[in-house]
Amino acid sequence: MQEKKYLKWYNKVGYGSGDIAGNVVYAFLSSFVMIYLTNTVGLNPGVVGTLIAASKFFDGITDIFFGAMIDKTKSRLGKARPWMLYAYIGCAVTLAAIFAIPVNLGKTAQYAWFFIAYTLLNAVFYTANNIAYSALTALVTKNSKERVQMGSYRFIFAFGTSLLIQSITIKAVAGCGGGAAGWRTVAIIYALIGLAVNTISALSVKELPEKELNESGGTKDQNTEEKYGLVAAARLLVSNRFYLMICGVYILQQIYGAMLNMGIYYMTYVLKNENLYGVFSWAINIPLIAALVVTPSLVARWKGMYRLNLRGYMLGTLGRALVVVAGYLGSVPLMLLFTGIAALGQGPWQGDMNAVIASCSEYTWLTKHKRVDGTMYSCTSLGVKLGGGLGTAIAGWMLAASGFDGMLEVQPESCMRMLHLMYLWIPMFINLAITLVLSRMNVEGANEKLRQEMEMEATRF
Repeated sequence: MQEKKYLKWYNKVGYGSGDIAGNVVYAFLSSFVMIYLTNTVGLNPGVVGTLIAASKFFDGITDIFFGAMIDKTKSRLGKARPWMLYAYIGCAVTLAAIFAIPVNLGKTAQYAWFFIAYTLLNAVFYTANNIAYSALTALVTKNSKERVQMGSYRFIFAFGTSLLIQSITIKAVAGCGGGAAGWRTVAIIYALIGLAVNTISALSVKELPEKELNESGGTKDQNTEEKYGLVAAARLLVSNRFYLMICGVYILQQIYGAMLNMGIYYMTYVLKNENLYGVFSWAINIPLIAALVVTPSLVARWKGMYRLNLRGYMLGTLGRALVVVAGYLGSVPLMLLFTGIAALGQGPWQGDMNAVIASCSEYTWLTKHKRVDGTMYSCTSLGVKLGGGLGTAIAGWMLAASGFDGMLEVQPESCMRMLHLMYLWIPMFINLAITLVLSRMNVEGANEKLRQEMEMEATRF
């Protein structure tokens, strides 16, 4: 039986464009905040890492909270869209604030300024916006193919934006006068662009009525509204093993990304050319985008996402292992080639993971008969913030431990060794760990088995 279609092409494109807004925050922050703080403001990377780690305490509290709030929201715009719209205003303000630390402040005041702005951005505004944006995948369509397509469009925009930001930011900062003023101007420009695009994206789709969302297999009255508190929501998530797996993969992915973002240091001090950071960004993002384009057709051909994701990450792990070899050979062309191969393998999971989370939410509905779409998508925000923040914090600690000094043009040999570990070895081992987790994440098969059992039980009565 053919699934009902809910979306036009412009709904999918409009939704996907929302990740332009998300990545003018996330890609800019994750790629450049550390080098801005160490080389422009003059802060210690170890202290910055500690502040970021402390900020994650607040992040861990707010993810499930905002997910539950979205699930309980009822408005003319629906459950998720109001949060997506209004939270981004705070994202824009706090992003600009992070890159506007006054250079004439004392060090303690500068650390405090960064910590407050960073925590507000991540723990409050980005959390609410990102969970709401991700939850729309399950709230605007019930068609599994459309969910995969939404994810592909979303991450095409995401990686395209990341590519652009990583390629032009250093030159843009210089073009805006360089130094602290240059960073502040670029941050304001990015924030305004994100605010405009986020508004367009939120208004490009319409959420389905709750009654229609609840029309699926089950043994309980579908029209009965299920009420649950924050603790109950947390228990529902923890009881879903696929949610825990997805959270784990998200966290690992973000730590992986944080290590690759240390490429700005690797290019500057090891390869002696900071402009290579943009070149490697092309090697990562172009294959990712290419993989996203073909992901929907591959999912259809392979009749599901499980095998595609697993085999893709096996290729990704092999690619990163070869990057290590090329790095020690000192061959930049080979590093670029194998970086592209690794990214190509990682692409399918990037394109369909929102659809996997929707299937994960369906698993909770089939087993617990409760809709927790917003709460379920908290794993995206939790993983992005916890993994990205933890990765950045670890990077700061490792840089500090290696003897790095942002005010020096030549770094000690201990720092060179540390940069090799961070940029070459750690990403390879993270890819291997993700591959092992994905080998156990067949949520589609679990859902199908549950539906068959329900159908068999229904025929007995």
